[in-house]
Amino acid sequence: MSRKAVLASTARFEKRPIASLKDLGEAQAYLEVALEGYEQTGETEGLLLALRDVAEAQGGVGELARRAGVNREHLYRVLSNRSNPRMDNLLAIISGLGFRVRLEPQRVPVQ
Repeated sequence: MSRKAVLASTARFEKRPIASLKDLGEAQAYLEVALEGYEQTGETEGLLLALRDVAEAQGGVGELARRAGVNREHLYRVLSNRSNPRMDNLLAIISGLGFRVRLEPQRVPVQ
């Protein structure tokens, strides 16, 4: 999902200060939209944008690096638009933001 598509899907965060993403409920809703976009398209740009936005709201990438236990410079590279992050990096970032990944069944149409 492109940056433009994520911003269109999450326009309410563009209009409000990024500080609203300090609230875990707001941050969760924002990240879920970005993750759904990634699931649909396979493009990481929107998901990385959302992770950067939440990191910024929660004290910045440096603070996230400390909480996630990763090198700050490495984290900047992982969150760049040119990155294709590994699963272990994504899980560390998500955990550092105060979340965890859970599995749920896909909605499969009954035939």
